[in-house]
Amino acid sequence: MKLKKIGLSACLAAAGMVAALSAAPAMAQATGKVQFFPSLTGRTGPVAPNATPFANGYADYMKLVNVRGGINGVMTLVEECETAYATDRGVECYERLKGKHGGATVFQPLSTGITFALTEKVAADKVSLITSGYGRSDAADGGVFKWNFPLIGHYWVAGDVVLQHIAKQEGGWDKLKGKKIGVVYHDSPFGKELLPIMQERAAMHGFTLQMLPVPAPGVEQKAVWLQVRQQRPDFVVMQTWGVMTATAIREAIAVGYPREKMFGTWWSGAEPDLKDIGAPAKGYSAVMMQHGAEPQSAVVKEILDKVHAKGQGTGPKDEVGQVLYMRGVVGAMLAVEGARAAQERFGKGKHVTPEQARWGYENLNLTQAKLDALGFKGVLRPISTSCVDHMGSSWARVHTWDGAKFTWASDWMQADEQIIKPMVKSSAERYAAEKKWTRRSPQDCQS
Repeated sequence: MKLKKIGLSACLAAAGMVAALSAAPAMAQATGKVQFFPSLTGRTGPVAPNATPFANGYADYMKLVNVRGGINGVMTLVEECETAYATDRGVECYERLKGKHGGATVFQPLSTGITFALTEKVAADKVSLITSGYGRSDAADGGVFKWNFPLIGHYWVAGDVVLQHIAKQEGGWDKLKGKKIGVVYHDSPFGKELLPIMQERAAMHGFTLQMLPVPAPGVEQKAVWLQVRQQRPDFVVMQTWGVMTATAIREAIAVGYPREKMFGTWWSGAEPDLKDIGAPAKGYSAVMMQHGAEPQSAVVKEILDKVHAKGQGTGPKDEVGQVLYMRGVVGAMLAVEGARAAQERFGKGKHVTPEQARWGYENLNLTQAKLDALGFKGVLRPISTSCVDHMGSSWARVHTWDGAKFTWASDWMQADEQIIKPMVKSSAERYAAEKKWTRRSPQDCQS
């Protein structure tokens, strides 16, 4: 019965999306200009409870942009394609949408597996990927990955900040020497992408890692948590997503592992993961890609006033401002502001091509004043990209579940770029050698 309800909810949400977005073509027809933003969604399948609010936030912010007058008069158009978090379906969606409505401005796959599958395709097709917080960590090196943009963070940033937070709680990095940290991770490219930074820090600081892979979709974890009970690691870091996270927390409760010693990365710490568990999950923490739940932010209040209050909201009103809804909002804002930046070079108020949009993502300069004006005061810090830096910011915060909601447990923390940048460059160059790509020239960086 529960699965039927989830499926029905997903179908209703998808139907609502089609209806809600019907106004966008009308506005575009009135202005004669449209900027197309495809949305690869996971409203069904093992990540549906988490991916659905992301898609809703993405859609609602795009509607807000149109209410504000579009991108200097150019209206946004969103079309969804359901992947169910399956790589083959994600590739099919990409092929179906990339050439529509004047060309896809940018894709956001919301899947590391799909990102891996599309990385060579987008380079050939000259279409950008925004992979905020997922995908290839080495894609931060824009000198190799011209079309990939892991804006505002990747997995190595998440892992480094989680370990910084643990070290600070313990009284310094030296206090981790001799400790054991369990790593519960999705046995896929997504889960494995966290491991290099964990291994690098372990070698630097003398702690050991207990690797605990979990096969997809992650609903069977009893054997993993029996290992945790037997070996009692000092801490557990989780690289999980969708139903896997709630399953892990329930199993930790069952074996008596303290939630205060459990830390998730940013796809492992949102309301759908914990709301049905409630008080027993108290103490569980997760690193956040800058934002967390932001119900009091200006952008959320504006969405409620100008979108939901007008009957144009994509999903339930009570999710507006929650963690993953906000991640969708942030993703949409980054997509739009890259196109706006491209207009500054190629023609203000004009439709920008996918190739022109790429220039915008590589030349983002979202100052604090710009972010505040867009409604993100207190939510995001400045973001600035370049040819060599396709991430633009490496700040994060940690929040903790108090039994009913998340509260901030840390101030802003920055990943250690002296460690991460050499890792990124080395990995990017290995990829380039394997694919016979050449590093971009200074002239190409100006294009």
